[in-house]
Amino acid sequence: MKYKSKVVEIEAFRYNIDNRPDWFQDKVSDLTVITHETFCQIKTLEGEMRGQKGDWIIRGTEGELYPC
Repeated sequence: MKYKSKVVEIEAFRYNIDNRPDWFQDKVSDLTVITHETFCQIKTLEGEMRGQKGDWIIRGTEGELYPC
């Protein structure tokens, strides 16, 4: 069988390397993201995830955030 995935466009930035986009700051304001000097804690549907300096923080199609 063959399967085809849906191609979607996402937004991303590198934590503590790139400038923080507005959509990330909005999640900091509503406490979905807690920032620290070298890492951030992101509340996701799967639980809390940690993004380190240099990790890509990705914004999904529904506005959800997760580190990569």
